[in-house]
Amino acid sequence: MGNRLLEVNNLKLSFFTVSGEVKAVDDISYHVDEQEVIAIVGESGCGKSVSQMTVMQLIQMPPGKILGGEVLYKGKDLLKYGPRSNEMRMIRGAEISMIFQEPMTSLNPVFTVGDQLREIIMVHKKVSKKEAWDLGIQALKSVEIPDAETRMKNYPFEMSGGMRQRVLIAMSVACDSKLIIADEPTTALDVTTQAQVTDLLMSLVKKMKTSLVIVTHNLGLVTRYAERIYVMYAGKFVESGTTEDLITNPKHPYTAGLLSSVPKITGEKQEKLKPIEGFPPSLIDLPPHCAFLPRCPYATDECAYGPYPPMRIVGDNNHMCACYNCIGGQ
Repeated sequence: MGNRLLEVNNLKLSFFTVSGEVKAVDDISYHVDEQEVIAIVGESGCGKSVSQMTVMQLIQMPPGKILGGEVLYKGKDLLKYGPRSNEMRMIRGAEISMIFQEPMTSLNPVFTVGDQLREIIMVHKKVSKKEAWDLGIQALKSVEIPDAETRMKNYPFEMSGGMRQRVLIAMSVACDSKLIIADEPTTALDVTTQAQVTDLLMSLVKKMKTSLVIVTHNLGLVTRYAERIYVMYAGKFVESGTTEDLITNPKHPYTAGLLSSVPKITGEKQEKLKPIEGFPPSLIDLPPHCAFLPRCPYATDECAYGPYPPMRIVGDNNHMCACYNCIGGQ
């Protein structure tokens, strides 16, 4: 285990709407060590992106409200700083960067790529406009954008989806961030471009000795790159452990269901996909028992009438699971 860079403890965030309280992030804890790559996976709507935006204090309040927990970055609790405080402004971009999942909506359409890169660099580095422009060119070159000097003068709509995603990566590395949060970084891209962008991001992370959090629903993506995985369902973590342990020996029925849903290209005959039956629950008025109960093939009376199962160690390497009937025992 390396030095602890980010530690999130018992984080809770809800949205208060006319329909009721939406428990988007419900008492989650995780950590990221220096130069470590971790992943947070789960279906759409389970709270993955919101949890990371809470860390960055990018949630609109109201309707959102942080109800508890702490976010320790290098030992300092970021939640003690206001979202608009100078301390938090200096953390965003310079110390922790976020790559958003929609490059077209994340980039301002009325400013050139160069203007947006230069602004970010000038906020966090004491450099002139000319120096910031040159650093922006270097950032575009680092993400392998050809003819970077010309591309600096382009507007986002003049670039392809893959190019725009590379620009967002360039923004995240331009100020030498120690932690990068990549929120579904390849969602809007074709398969070939996905592989190119992901390989590029990983090479930059390794070169810069940066930590990375990958937020995704694509298990095939993270098994190749992440060292540890946290599986999220209905605002909570239901399983966590090393990538090898989760892939070869999943303990929670939801994790096993996700793995079964991944298409397989091996084998002598084609096999039908095995989807997880049912739908994710509404995060309003969640039951006190396990939220996966209606979809779980291993459910028992204990699951229906007992309290929500706590995360507990179920194997080696601090493999943890929140289930009364873990697959394979323990």
